[in-house]
Amino acid sequence: MAKSDELVKYITQRVVHYVDTPPEIRRSRRQEWKQRPKETLDYRLFGLASLSVRMWLNKAKRFRPRSFKAISWARRKENGE
Repeated sequence: MAKSDELVKYITQRVVHYVDTPPEIRRSRRQEWKQRPKETLDYRLFGLASLSVRMWLNKAKRFRPRSFKAISWARRKENGE
């Protein structure tokens, strides 16, 4: 029973606090909340793991040879031709 009493007390306090604040302040808080930068869905779901995977893939893409010519040029350079 004590937990339900605490819950009712907490909810009552929140409602009274909400009713006591002037509507202008509530509107301004709502506008501030709407204008804050949003997190991307992958960040919300996976956190920094998605960022680290994205950075790893970008690094792999940056150092990947772009064509067959680049591969043959790199092999010739290694062989000293």
